[in-house]
Amino acid sequence: MLTLSLYKNNNLRAKANTLLQDKNTELQLAKEKAEKASLAKAQFLSTITHELRTPLYAVTGLTHLLMEENPREHQREHLDSLKFSGEFLLSLINNILDLNKLEANKVEIEKISFHLKKRINDVLIALKKSANDKQTTLRVDYDDSIPESLSGDPVKLSQVLINLIGNSVKFTQNGEVVIRVRKIDQYNNSIKLNFEIEDNGVGISKKKQKTIFETFSQGSLQINRKFGGTGLGLSIVKNLLELMNSKIQLESKLGEGSKFWFNLDLDISDEKVLQKENTDKKKVIDLEYLVGKNVLVVEDNKINQMITKKILEKNKMVCQVADNGTDAVQLVKENDFDVVLMDIHMPGISGIEATQKIRGFNKGIPIIALTAVTIDENLDEFFPCWI
Repeated sequence: MLTLSLYKNNNLRAKANTLLQDKNTELQLAKEKAEKASLAKAQFLSTITHELRTPLYAVTGLTHLLMEENPREHQREHLDSLKFSGEFLLSLINNILDLNKLEANKVEIEKISFHLKKRINDVLIALKKSANDKQTTLRVDYDDSIPESLSGDPVKLSQVLINLIGNSVKFTQNGEVVIRVRKIDQYNNSIKLNFEIEDNGVGISKKKQKTIFETFSQGSLQINRKFGGTGLGLSIVKNLLELMNSKIQLESKLGEGSKFWFNLDLDISDEKVLQKENTDKKKVIDLEYLVGKNVLVVEDNKINQMITKKILEKNKMVCQVADNGTDAVQLVKENDFDVVLMDIHMPGISGIEATQKIRGFNKGIPIIALTAVTIDENLDEFFPCWI
């Protein structure tokens, strides 16, 4: 009886082990399949956004040129609408790219010194027109006990604030959006801050609050049709804050407004950061310096060739065009150009290959890369031949 019992137990254990191994194999295959699907999605989004940016350059470029040619009043109104649509599409493409990079774990958090108060003011300047269009007031309640110079990633923090404040502005008409920044704690060379963005807009229902930070999630179909949007901004906020070891929180009541908040740990910096005055003023470009400069534009797209050539000639530069990398190399050999604008993706030899060939006989000529893809994804590929 004992031998029979042991035999049965061994058989059961063997069957269980076999079943477990089969399940592990299935899980491993499913994991590999999911990773391949994720990679394929990332590559697809990267390719499609590049393809969208190329014709969008034509739309925004031609609009810009037409607006500078003294259009009639009714034409200017149409051009303003076209300009707004182009900017909206570009914003959508940028959001898709950002989310794609976040989901592919291609975003890294930097650590540099910056002025937090100035960063917030810059964000408010960027959103001022949108707030004025909505007749909504932007108000800042800033804790002046916060040290002037902090260390962290100001670009990612600005992106979080632009999405949150911009979201509140979008859903608030004739109201107020309040931005609060308070010090929670300070220890050694670190500080914990609390950020709040509160509005008295349309609010979010309890049901939608559970999914509002998911990709492409929106308040409701009616709200989306009225206010627009893609549901990407808050998903980007969630992912960026998680990268910075923080978490977005939400309180909202339908019809009464919303409050978003998060806590963030930053280092206190000893480095003095130069604070520029008049941040709302555009940088002045010395256009006289460009007059008479000899420029080679290397671009295979005929429409983009025409737009770039018109913009350069409008600023009194001498412009020559090459359709491909091979012609570009030959033209640089035969002419004395002051600068080359080099498209990266072209039929035949690419812009990178053409630049490498040029660098073989001319190491001094400035070559500026033109690309519809995000630069930070290709820096390692660009630098060896551009420097």
